[in-house]
Amino acid sequence: MTELIQALIFGVLTGGVYALMATGLTLTFGVMKIVNLAQGAFLILSAYLCYSLWAHLGIDPLLGGLIVTLPLGALGVAVYRLIVQRVQRTDHGLTIVVTFAVALVAEAIIALAWGPNPVATTPAYFNQAFRIGGVEIPRAQLYACLLAIGVTALLQAGLKRTWLGHAITAAAENPEGARLVGVEPVRIGTWIFAIATATTAFGGAALSFLYQFTPDSQDTWIGVTLSVVILGGLGSVTGAFAAGLLLGLAEALTSTYISVRWAEAVPTILILLVLLIRPQGLFTLAARQDAPA
Repeated sequence: MTELIQALIFGVLTGGVYALMATGLTLTFGVMKIVNLAQGAFLILSAYLCYSLWAHLGIDPLLGGLIVTLPLGALGVAVYRLIVQRVQRTDHGLTIVVTFAVALVAEAIIALAWGPNPVATTPAYFNQAFRIGGVEIPRAQLYACLLAIGVTALLQAGLKRTWLGHAITAAAENPEGARLVGVEPVRIGTWIFAIATATTAFGGAALSFLYQFTPDSQDTWIGVTLSVVILGGLGSVTGAFAAGLLLGLAEALTSTYISVRWAEAVPTILILLVLLIRPQGLFTLAARQDAPA
């Protein structure tokens, strides 16, 4: 029983981190119908920036994530206004190719700046855990999951209670109608890319102390984030959070009771099942109520 509880706890905490990493991709896909394949590179870039702040200035990666939101948000604006927006005008489908190219360029720049060797931050709580009975709750995973909950809650509040949130929701549900009432698509797109890349900074902060990473780690993490978005359905923020929890639990239980090798295949298996049984995503109905999709 202790083994099961431990697996469930680890799965929930890991799932929260997955959801945090996927938040940015969820927003761009849900509102703009753009699969931003550069999101994995942005995630790794933010992890490296948090690593540098920790290694050279002693700044905790959780605080580092907050600091990195500003440059990441600015990067998102630049990528959208200078690249994505121009391609979007002529052929929306080309945005996938363009963002993939951005990811490759970003990976090359990261490799030049930090080198190819794996790195990770090791803050004071890195190997610490809370113990309740015979169950351990890793502090690093717990803090990362709490961060994911906080970011998700703030995004939901912003989408529901601010003018910008209402404009984003309107643009997602009825682009033409939103344009008629004065919602400027380019302005909304700029905000979406800024918010999406800024929130990615928190995902990178969590990644920096939970996993080792290299410049090409973006290939792995874009796969994970795409899995969460597909499972969640229609770009729902809360749907993505639920999908992240599902993915984390499935991986943890598979790793505990079957094998680690099979756990690595869980995202692919879940995606295939969802596409066959419910291609609109598992949490589509929830998305209509609480997310910009």
